[in-house]
Order: sequence, then structure tokens, then C-alpha cells
Amino acid sequence: MAPSKRFICIHGHFYQPPRENPWLETVETQDSAAPYHDWNERVCAECYATNGAARIVSNKDQIVRIVNNYSRINFDFGPTLMSWLKENAPRTYRMILDGERRSRKNFNGHSSAMAQVYNHVIMPLANTRDRITQIRWGIADYIQHFGTPPEGMWLSETAADTESLEALAMNGIRYTVLAPHQCKRIRSLKSDAVWTETSGASVDTTHPYLLRFKSGASIAVFFYDGPASRAIAFEGLLNSGEAFASRLKSGFEDNTAPQLVHVATDGESYGHHHKYGEMALAYTLKLLEQDKTVKLANYGSFLEQFPPEYEAEIVEDTSWSCVHGVERWRSDCGCNGGKPGFNQAWRAPLRQAFDELRDAVAPLTEREGAALFNDVWAARDGYIQVVLDRSEESADRFFRAHQSHALSEPERVRALELMEMQRHAQLMYTSCGWFFDDISGIETVQVIAYAARTLQLAQVLFGSDAEALEPAFLARLAEARSNVATSGNGALIYAASVASMALGLEQVAAHFAISSVFSSFADETDLYCYHVRRISNEIHTSGRGRLLLGRAHIASAITGEQQSFSFAVLHFGDQNITAAVKAYQDFDAAAFEAFAAQAAALVERASFPDVIRLLDRYYGHVDYSLISLFRDEQRRIIQLILNSTLWDIETSLTTIYEDHANLLHYLSQTGLPKPRALTLAAGFAINAGLRRALETDPIDQALLRSFLQLAKADQVELETPSLSYLADQRMKRAMIELQMSSGSFELLERALTMARAVVELPFDLNLWQAQNIWYEILRTSTYSLKGFGAEERLRWEKNFGELGACLSIDCTAISEQDPAAVTTGD
Repeated sequence: MAPSKRFICIHGHFYQPPRENPWLETVETQDSAAPYHDWNERVCAECYATNGAARIVSNKDQIVRIVNNYSRINFDFGPTLMSWLKENAPRTYRMILDGERRSRKNFNGHSSAMAQVYNHVIMPLANTRDRITQIRWGIADYIQHFGTPPEGMWLSETAADTESLEALAMNGIRYTVLAPHQCKRIRSLKSDAVWTETSGASVDTTHPYLLRFKSGASIAVFFYDGPASRAIAFEGLLNSGEAFASRLKSGFEDNTAPQLVHVATDGESYGHHHKYGEMALAYTLKLLEQDKTVKLANYGSFLEQFPPEYEAEIVEDTSWSCVHGVERWRSDCGCNGGKPGFNQAWRAPLRQAFDELRDAVAPLTEREGAALFNDVWAARDGYIQVVLDRSEESADRFFRAHQSHALSEPERVRALELMEMQRHAQLMYTSCGWFFDDISGIETVQVIAYAARTLQLAQVLFGSDAEALEPAFLARLAEARSNVATSGNGALIYAASVASMALGLEQVAAHFAISSVFSSFADETDLYCYHVRRISNEIHTSGRGRLLLGRAHIASAITGEQQSFSFAVLHFGDQNITAAVKAYQDFDAAAFEAFAAQAAALVERASFPDVIRLLDRYYGHVDYSLISLFRDEQRRIIQLILNSTLWDIETSLTTIYEDHANLLHYLSQTGLPKPRALTLAAGFAINAGLRRALETDPIDQALLRSFLQLAKADQVELETPSLSYLADQRMKRAMIELQMSSGSFELLERALTMARAVVELPFDLNLWQAQNIWYEILRTSTYSLKGFGAEERLRWEKNFGELGACLSIDCTAISEQDPAAVTTGD
């Protein structure tokens, strides 16, 4: 049989907007993502991780195969998301890299991974300089992760114009992917061919096209199958792997020419937007691999075999998610998230505010940069290497390549501050800031925060020359009116939600000082993107009152800015904290020692009002309290303070429930109305009891069953999200302990007891992580069980098999799988 010339390619665009606090370089708690810490963590658990170890199940709903989807699809990951994954979900990150490596083996040396413009800006709306930086940063980021230059690059929202596409080609990119309605006309590459219009998305999407530019550069473009892609994203095609595979195969024309049926959607369709979408994808890929009439391909491999025979021209300023072109990111075009009565007139002044800020700092950047760099814009393009590697060695390499002379330490700090200002001026253009319904949304507040960091650094760098920047910025933001009455406008949102985020080294010192009351720090420690060296520390107590006095040196790991501080923290118990911080250059040891001795004497006499007055005299102000802590630490400490109170409440409500349980049982059995107060007490007591049962080590299975029976009898609503999350994490920990033990029968029994217990829970569990670890143990047990005798090995295999069955694994089928098919993680 002749090899098939029918190829199928499934592309996933995996992306999350950068969510890091611009001053801390970390993603803080996002309550809307609960029970996860933030949306990156949640989407990772639901999509990015699951696609690295996707399940194929039997008709009995047992796992028969685990596969890495990334090895057989085409994909791109947002650079800022990849950096987050590398730092916060390393096993998922390794699965992506492993899938990319295998894709090269599957597709004749061509990687399935495409690069992406750096922080998802809308390229047609960017100026020329920013477009180049976005492309070069995206390429550098790709090389950092995958070790080789990319063949293809994904444009944010597939937003395209000729200038952006030519810039891709000029930077070595061979191909990109666009929506079919973005094609204007096509013609054969043969001489004297005439143009054919392709209005109404009528372009033949089964082969690539060549775009040629006046510069002589060119780039291949694949226009994806629009209807099939929409069916995946919006029409429920992922409800059935068979239907998915059938729909893809129906896209071929009835001829013998080489054809590529390909679809492109948000990668989050596979697991986040559509639960179990990664499983539908895995099963679809299995069916396609088994079908001898088609072959899987990625864009690079198809392009090598079948170069373009037609050229194309595009419709300028178009995208895949706005029927009005790129208006969704600059005007009230009508494309939005669908909230009735809302308008998006705020988009235009928001973009104008950012454009005016960008253009105002550009000449100041050139003036300052001329004293530091050979070419400040070339330095900005090269700065991505420092962003990707914050080590001192990386910074040294950057300066050797771009500095105009050997920079002093203060000059290096200014140079890094200049580059950071420009980095945040890029981040503020992240497309999600304009995508949704209102300027008060978290995505828009995030990009305004990046603009605020740009303004702060401009003030530091340019002094009086930057004084007018913030007032002008806020005046323009005030024109961006929110649909939410309490939010007002962009300027008020800035004041309410962004200005309070801004901080300097003094605020970091205050955070360290207050946290030291509740936590033990090493003499040198890292707090977010700051390095702290404790110089001195002493504590004086009297009753519940404590006074902490000390000194610390704070240094930014980003810019190198550093300063020493003395601090004092007075804690009266619970949330009652007052603190003061003062910077110093030349430390006056005698004055501080005299102050410390006087303060210690006052504490000993419990003269706390006098202590506060003394702090005020020495520091000049006492400005800091518990609310001065950064968000995550503030919540952690508040939880510590609340624990004893919550325990008292829990005990009281449990006592009320236990004292009246028989009455509640009677009311439930007879169908008589139950007093709300008693129902609340029952709900709290039973859910608290279930949490305790799950947290017991080893798990108390009898107690768990008892509370589940009570919940059923008394018709108590279970706190499913939190209980499910707790059970998932407990099962994961039990499996990790088993994996680390290298064959402990005791830990195998504990894991099995845990598994027997959690399968009795009357709600869905996400045992994905525990299942992965079970599979990893299966693959490595040959080595770890070498010392077992025949009887021990039989006992191990019996219990380990039962553990797998509790985790919904078909142990026989999965034991026959090729171990090279998957790398599990997270």
C-alpha cells in the first residue's frame, strides 16, 4: 500500500497572562481560583499537567493507558507561563519538554513546539520597536527551554498585519498559523498566475501558503480549519473521541494530492474549558494512529515534505477572536465576555494611556541609556537573557555585551532599573487587559499594575523629568469609565487596587520585621525577589507583649538596589501589632543601643504606651501593622491567629450538634422542618469531623465512615470542593511516601488504607497525581524490589495491585504499556 498523503495536525495554544505582582515577581493568592492558590495553579492541574499524562480508559472506566499528548500534537506555550511552570510546577514543565523531545522523533526531527511572541501583545497595535523585542524575546525564551531556535511562532490571538509577519520572517521564523478568514487572496507560485479572492473564509486550508514581502523575505502560513476548530472549542466535539476523530477525517478533499487537515484552539480546551478534554484528545490521537488511511503530522514536518505551491496575501489587522479585526483591543467593538448592559468604551482611553506613557519614557530611556549602553534598544532586546536567568553571572554577560564602559555598581543598578522599566512597559500591553467586559476585571488591573511599576521606575530614574508622567497617565485613565458603579473609572481603580501594591526596600524590611514575630528566619533568606541578611535581632517580653528590635540588609535580586534598616515591632497578641522601620547609611551603634536598652526597660515594666512613644521619637513615625504584610504572608499569619478561635467555635458547634443529634435525626426521618441554627451546627460539625478524619495519620477509616453516615442521615450538605482537595492531597502524600520508601510494606499498607477510604467518599476525586505516582512505582519496582524473596514479592504485587484498582487503574492493561509512552508528573 502506498504511504498515505492524508495528514492530520491538532494545535493547542497554551497560554495564561502574566499574573505576577510587579514588585514581588510572584503570583499572589487569587480567591476566585479556590481551592487552588491562583489561576495558574488551577489551570495547570486541570490542563497542562493532565495533557502530559492523559488517560485512556476502558468501558469500565479504568485506566488502560497513560500518554503524553504533547508528543503527538502541535503546540505553543506562552513564555511567561513556561517560566511559571519551570519554577512552580517542575514536573509538568519536564513533561512538556519530554513531549517536545519525542515529537522530534515522531516527526522527522521537527519540533511540535512553536514559539510565541513574549507576553501576548496584539502585534498590529504595537510599534515597530516593540514588535521586534516581542519576537526576539519569544525566540530567546524558546531556545532557553527547548535548546534550539524555533521553526514557527504563534501570534497572540493570531492578530496579524504584513509588518508583523515580515518581522517574523526577518528573524528566521519559517511559518505561522492564522484563521481562514484572515486570508485575502491566493495564487499559484507558477508564473503568470492570477489572484483568486478568498472572502468568507473560503481558502483551502489543507495546504500551506507562502507570504512574500518587499524585503525579499518570506514566511509560510497555515490557515486552520475554522469550523472544526470552533466545534472543538464551543460545540462539544470533545464529548466523544470517536466524533472528534471522525470530524477531522471528514475534512479531506476527495483527491490524491497531499493534504493536511489541521485545527487550532486554545490548549486549555483540553481539560480546563472542557473537563476530561485531555482524555478525549488522547483517545482521538490513538484512533488516528490506528487508522492506516491517515498520518499524524506537525506543521514543520508537513512543510518540509510539501512546501507551498501557492502564495497568499492577508487581510490586514485581523485576528481569530474579533470579527472586527483587532478592535477588541482598542475600541468598543461589541466583542466581549457577554455581560448584558456593559460597554467597553474604556478600552480606547486605556490603550491611549499606555501608548502615551510608552512614548513619554522612550526619549528619556534613550538619554539615560546613552550613558550606559552602546545601544539601549539592542540592550533591551538582549535583556531577555537576564530575565530568564537572574544569576549574577547572567547579568555580567549582559553587561559585557552591551555596556558602553565598565559600569560602577550604582551605574549597574540604574542600568537594570532602566531595563526593568522597559520590561514592564512591555508587560502592560498583555492582550487580556482589553479582552473582557470591564476595566475593573483582574486582568485589566494586572496590566495597570505593570504600568504603575513603569511609572515608579521612571520616577526613580528620571526624577523631575518624570513628575508629569503619573498625573497625565491618571488623567487619561479617568476617561476609562467602569460599568461597575463602585469602581468608577480607571484612575479610581488605580488608587484603590494598584497604588497600594507599590513598594520599596523599606516595605520589604517592614514585612521581614513583622513576619519575624511569627516565623523563624535564617540569618540570610530570600523573600520573594529580595535577599535579606539579618544583622541583629533581640526580643523582650512581658506577659503577652513582645518587642522585637533588629537590623537587616535588604537587596533586590532584580535591580541590585540595596539598603540597611533598623526596625522595631511591638506585638500585644493576636492581630495587635505596630512596627517602625528606618533606613541608615552610617549606623550609629551607640544611639541604637541606648534606644534598645531604654525600650527593653519599658517592656520589663509593661509600660507599653511609653514604648510606643519611644518608638515614635526614635523612628519619627510608627507606620506599619499587620496589614503592611504582603498578601500571602498576611493571610498565613491571620490563619495562625484565627486557628485557636476557630477551634473554640468548632468545639462549641460540635457540642451543640452532639447534644441535639438525636432530635435532628428524628426530624430528618419524619420530614419535619429542622431549625436553621441546628442545621448549621450539624453542617459545621460533620464537615469539620470529615476534615479531621482525612487529616489523621494514618487515616481513621471508621471515623470517616461514621461522619459520612451522619451526613447522609441528617441530610447535611458536604463541603465537596475543600474535602475533595484535601483527600486528593492526602492520597498524593501517601503515594509520595511510598515512592520514596523503595519498597516499604508499612507505607504500602498505609497508602492502601488511604485509598480504600477515599474511594468511599460520595463525590468525585482528582486522583490524577496519585495515579501517576503509582505508575512511576510500577515502572521502577523491578529495581527497588530486587531484595525481595518470592513470598514477599507476591505479597507486594497483591497489595500494590489492589492499590492500583482503588485508584481506578486496570493493572494488567497498563503493565503492558510501553514505559516510553509517558513521563508522569506533578
